[in-house]
Formats: sequence, structure tokens, C-alpha cells
Amino acid sequence: GCSNNNGGCDPKATCSHDATTNAVKCTCKAGYTNTGSAVNVVCKDSCTVNNGGCDANAICSYNATTNAVKCSCKGGYTNTGSSVNVVCKDSCAINNGDCGASATCSYNATINAVACTCTDGYIYTVSASEDIHTETDSLIICNWGNGRVVRWSRRSGTTQGEILIGNIACGGLAMDEQRYLYVSDHVKGEVRRYKFGENIGTLVAGGNGQNSGLN
Repeated sequence: GCSNNNGGCDPKATCSHDATTNAVKCTCKAGYTNTGSAVNVVCKDSCTVNNGGCDANAICSYNATTNAVKCSCKGGYTNTGSSVNVVCKDSCAINNGDCGASATCSYNATINAVACTCTDGYIYTVSASEDIHTETDSLIICNWGNGRVVRWSRRSGTTQGEILIGNIACGGLAMDEQRYLYVSDHVKGEVRRYKFGENIGTLVAGGNGQNSGLN
């Protein structure tokens, strides 16, 4: 029976008694796949069998909560699929890794994040405009060199910022007590108000082009 040497089953299998066939039944434990047969059960780590069915650029692991294989994109890759169907694509191939148009995107293994390097003839510049969001202890930075507004946590260990607003020639910003963010666009000659966490703003000044006065 099962009490004797696990019924002859693989060490990674659970032994039980099949009342129908009156024989020992071997079933691979969670996280393991039978690479043998119904009669000769051989249990192998699911992640070592075709990477657990994960994308070639994903890391396979076992999730005890869901009792299933978990696929996570490797550093430098972004999931362009879904949580169920993980498809890992080179992060730099997606909108140049959110780097500026005059920058080269690459993966930095040390910080486990995308690194943007200015191409020859360009230098990296960040506007001095910034505000402090005390609730999340983060800096809101007007990164006009890359055409975006970024939130950067001041907590130790932070290696990457969060893009709040993209495709904007940010010239300056400020935040009021209601957490509304006011951002000026020096190319469009306008100021827009953004509810914190949203990327669609309401025009509050300008909007007629550069040097055309206020609305």
C-alpha cells in the first residue's frame, strides 16, 4: 500500500488507492508534471518542462496560492499580453522604453530597469521645475527633455520613476492643496489642470499658441 515506500510512486507524487482498479494510484504533486505515463508516473518540476509553457523571455515559478505555474517577464522585458497569457517583449522595443527621441534605450542589469542614454550630440537635461507630493513622499518632476511629467519616490531603494503625463513640452508645474496638478506646455502655450493620477487635463489658461495671450 501507500504506507510502504510511498506505494512505489515517484517521491514527488502522492500515493492513493484506486478502488476501481484496486491498485495504487500515483499523482504528481502541485508544481510537478508527469513526463512518464499513466502506468509509470515520473514527476518533473513543471518549470523544467518547456519552461512551464511560459514565454522564452519569462521566468517560470510555482504559485502556491493559485496552485499553478506563474510566468514573469525577465528584467528588460515587458508583458504585452495578460496575466493569464504572458507575452514578454523587449522593453526598449515598446516606445523606445519611454526614452526620449534622441536617446538610446538599453537594459541596465544593475538597477534592473531600462536605461536611457543620450545619442551623440545630445545631453540629458531635466527642468528644475518640481513639486513634492507629501502624501506619497515623492517628487513630481517636469522632465521637459523627455517630454513628460514623472513622479519619483524619495524612499530609499527607488530605481525608476512613474510617468504621470506623457507627450508634453513641460515648462513648469505646481500642485494646489486639493492635489490638482497645474502643468504648463511651452510649445502649445497653455496651462492645464490635472487631477492627481489622471493624464487628461482641463485647459485653464492659454491654448491659442505661443505668445497669443491667455484665454
